Amino acid sequence: MDAAILSKVTAWLDGQFDDETKAAIRKLQTENPDELADAFYRNLEFGTGGLRGIMGIGTNRMNKYTVGMATQGYANYLKKSFPGEEVKVVVGHDSRNNSRLFAEIVANVMGANGIKVFLFEALRPTPEISYAIRFNKCKGGVVCTASHNPKEYNGYKAYWDDGAQLVPPHDKNVITEVDKITSVNDVKWSGGESNITIIGKDMDDEYIKMVKGLSVYPEVIAKQHDLKIVYTPIHGTGIMLMPQVLKTFGFTNVHVVEEQSKPDGNFPTVVYPNPEEKEAMSIGLKNAQEMNADILLGTDPDSDRVGIGIKDNHGNWVLMNGNQTAVLAFNYMIEARKAKGIAKPNDMVIKTIVTTELIDTIAKANGVACYNVLTGFKWISSMILAKEGKENYVIGGEESFGLMIGDKIRDKDAISAVALLCEMAAYEKDKGRTLFSKLIDLYVKYGFYLEDLISITKKGMNGQKEIAEMMEGYRSNPPKTINGSAVIQLLDYELKVGKNLQTGESWAIDLPKSNVLQFILADGSKISARPSGTEPKIKFYFSVNAPLAAAADFDKVMGALRGKINGIISDMKLK
Repeated sequence: MDAAILSKVTAWLDGQFDDETKAAIRKLQTENPDELADAFYRNLEFGTGGLRGIMGIGTNRMNKYTVGMATQGYANYLKKSFPGEEVKVVVGHDSRNNSRLFAEIVANVMGANGIKVFLFEALRPTPEISYAIRFNKCKGGVVCTASHNPKEYNGYKAYWDDGAQLVPPHDKNVITEVDKITSVNDVKWSGGESNITIIGKDMDDEYIKMVKGLSVYPEVIAKQHDLKIVYTPIHGTGIMLMPQVLKTFGFTNVHVVEEQSKPDGNFPTVVYPNPEEKEAMSIGLKNAQEMNADILLGTDPDSDRVGIGIKDNHGNWVLMNGNQTAVLAFNYMIEARKAKGIAKPNDMVIKTIVTTELIDTIAKANGVACYNVLTGFKWISSMILAKEGKENYVIGGEESFGLMIGDKIRDKDAISAVALLCEMAAYEKDKGRTLFSKLIDLYVKYGFYLEDLISITKKGMNGQKEIAEMMEGYRSNPPKTINGSAVIQLLDYELKVGKNLQTGESWAIDLPKSNVLQFILADGSKISARPSGTEPKIKFYFSVNAPLAAAADFDKVMGALRGKINGIISDMKLK
């Protein structure tokens, strides 16, 4: 075993760690030394969004020690940032295994550092934690969740006083403080229990009231209250609030998928608890089909992502991708607010650079400002903060099945998204249309945009290195053509430079640095490459477009666009 790894293992065996942890280390030493090496070969990185990793013993795993040390560093930074002020935080968690344990450790360490803690009594959706931070005028917060990752994972999302996840300079500064905590002996584990306040129903009521206030057409819901809704929380936190929210909105015909209604960190009915995955939504799709529902909705374990199923133009049940869902939601908030007479001249919407440009087109046609930011809702929140008092934020979103409606929360919110998507379905049904026919109408009006995504994982200790080499190859030697179309622009968000590859002209990109590359092709196609910040994974986003003359041409144009994406994937040798 590598000497550096062995040194870490020895430190844990000799240090102030519990007997169960030490026994687990000794067992791996004899039974699975490779697994032991992976568990200790590095420290689990506290990235700009917090922690995320596989649960288990070791410095490279999510466990009570890595969580406690991260919390001590974060607590130190909070106290440095607000000297002389009362520091308050909110702590919440999802349905994952060990999430409650980790949340209680966070609360205890924060409390021991003299910080006032609002700890949720039980699991709650992530967006409610974001709302609670703002509502209680806290300086920060933590949610113990790994979002949509497999059951082996857990994580730790850190928030700032605006209810958003950390952005510069706080993200890097917190990392610096966390890195200073080199031993479990540096952590104040207990002694501040009196600083912890348990919260629950009262905060639920405030959050639900806020979500209800987002409704644009409650009178339409009153007419279409029996809209047949199928909802699955996929064993997550959505069950805590979603049925109540839909009832408060006025919907009376809601069917929860029974097999997936109980919170369970083992996610027994799915491989990945992710509403992006057809497999995770398959039971819901079956239920929706059997009862001839109007709409199917699913949320991930911490209820920040939403998946939607509807009938297509042939009456078959299909799952919408994140871009299609975002297009429908953005358009509804723009169109319905205008029709209702509540739109403002300074309305704005925000999307990410890898989200469909159809949203930009719709916003422009309606005289609404549309801003593009880096991937992640913390950047949407940062833009809201920058425009506060000057422009009126309406909705934000990204292709990864996330929406954030209204400015009372500052993270993606599948609870309010489900409610508004149901309102949208009621609005279209009241006009004798489906959401799918509405989507086709938008394609006819503004152009048919089709997007897809491929995610490539490189496992093991060399995974990150392989991905870095792949990105460096694209950066230093970009392809001249992709699928027969010339690459006319390379946008490098790491170097913050855009370049016309035909003329050599370059320009500055006015966004924070991020390791993202985008290729713009002569035919209007766009390919984005973005490595994950938390996993050895790289994502490729594809966007193609064409005019759609009439709804009757939908299938034909869809086939052509799908063929174009397949051609790009093949030419780039990504499959």
